[in-house]
Amino acid sequence: QVQLVESGGGLVQPGGSLRLSCAASGSIFSIYTMGWYRQAPGKQRELVAGITNDGSANYADSVKGRFTISRDNAKNTVYLQMNSLKPEDTAIYYCNADGVMTTAWEMRDYWGQGTQVTVSS
Repeated sequence: QVQLVESGGGLVQPGGSLRLSCAASGSIFSIYTMGWYRQAPGKQRELVAGITNDGSANYADSVKGRFTISRDNAKNTVYLQMNSLKPEDTAIYYCNADGVMTTAWEMRDYWGQGTQVTVSS
């Protein structure tokens, strides 16, 4: 069993910063990609940023230059540093682990429960 636990969401004023964390735990052998998605009310879930186990990262155009994703492979943890936040960044942010190989030699994807980020004055 693998679990993803997110933390770091909250309320912030426009222009402010937040740092999200997501720790994967359980019977994990390796994780290929870890990333963050978000879903705003009435909208589809979208990719925010992802990072592979060798450090290759990609970002949605809307967050490039403002958000930075990083990863600690030893801790199976991924971070999302969000700067210059805008009201349109308001959403539930979900952590995703893609290509998780368990110690039982099973591979699948996992999702966290989501953490609310609200950008408002």
